[in-house]
Amino acid sequence: MNNSALNTKLSTKNLSIGYADKTVASGINLDIKSGELIAVIGTNGSGKSTLLKTIIGELEAKTGEVFLEDEKIQQFSAKSIAEKISIVLTETHFSKNLSVEELVALGRHPYTNWLGILTEDDKKAIKNALALIDLTDKTKRKCSSLSDGQLQKVMLARALAQDTSLIILDEPTTHLDLYHKVFVLKLLKQLTEETQKAIVFASHEINLALQLCDQIILVNKGEVIQETPEKLIEDGHLEKLFPKNLIQFDAETKNFKVV
Repeated sequence: MNNSALNTKLSTKNLSIGYADKTVASGINLDIKSGELIAVIGTNGSGKSTLLKTIIGELEAKTGEVFLEDEKIQQFSAKSIAEKISIVLTETHFSKNLSVEELVALGRHPYTNWLGILTEDDKKAIKNALALIDLTDKTKRKCSSLSDGQLQKVMLARALAQDTSLIILDEPTTHLDLYHKVFVLKLLKQLTEETQKAIVFASHEINLALQLCDQIILVNKGEVIQETPEKLIEDGHLEKLFPKNLIQFDAETKNFKVV
């Protein structure tokens, strides 16, 4: 990929994240560019979800700034943000009485009028999203009849139907078996290459992320580092992630191994 074709979709400057009585991490400087697949990794409770919720405006930053295409994110309306960022969080609430197609169609909400009438362009975006995630044969099924893994794919299709330049996902491979974890992450990688979308996802699938991602955002012990997988490995950051008496990182194979 030509680096000159890359442009920043979201960035942070000296960001501190957390809650009223607790700072989770500080001094965060991120640069999320188009055409890149970026994983947010870290141990349980390290602050991955807190970071994602802060950069999309769901949580207020303690200090510092978040920029969306070089403008402070506070200057954008909720509708404008929804036209630029598709968001899939683990705690998404919706009616499971909706069909697969109806749920995916909600991704078009930022573009429809107040009546929610779908144009031909909207219908095309929905159809394309369903096809990309291999859900075309399930369009009429009620979401209540789906497995957790199938529902996860529907939520991803909804984000794709929204057709934004930046997609942010929290644990998109939860409840999926190994094959479907790889399927989803390779699909995300393919989308960044073919559409130049920037895709950021939090994940516990560290070994897969190291193999497939362009950049890694490592959240560990109050520090947030963004680097290429190769640079993270070279600098020894991954070796500090888990207690060495249980799990060690093998730089040669780029894998964590049980000891």
